[in-house]
Amino acid sequence: MRTSFVAAFVIAVSVSFAAGAQRQQVVPQGMAASATLSPGIRHGDLIYTSGQLGVSRDAPDSTIQGQTKKSLENVKAVVEAAGSTMANVLKCTVFLVDTKDFAGMNSVYSQFFPKEPPARSTVIVAALVSPAARIEIECVAAVGK
Repeated sequence: MRTSFVAAFVIAVSVSFAAGAQRQQVVPQGMAASATLSPGIRHGDLIYTSGQLGVSRDAPDSTIQGQTKKSLENVKAVVEAAGSTMANVLKCTVFLVDTKDFAGMNSVYSQFFPKEPPARSTVIVAALVSPAARIEIECVAAVGK
């Protein structure tokens, strides 16, 4: 009995190490990883994007439509750098600082997902990490075969 437990433990640890080898940082051109986060992680056939803000130093836009577009363009860059497309996005979480921005966000969001949109949660938060940010979007996508 103890031998089978030890064998099962060794197999489980071996599988964990093998699975860890599949983990790959995704950093699209124009983005940077930091000591505390990566723009995305690909693990096997799944891509996890970090939350992407809709603010930009180069072209600041205070409208929810502009910030939603920028946020989703950032998500798209991560997904494509990992070898997939927006059509393979499975789930998104949208963080808004104002409930009144829901309709404006949806008007742009639907342009990125015109058919069969991914599952989504939308959460109203008190604030985001950047004071100018009105939206943050994170997604999980599959790598198409």
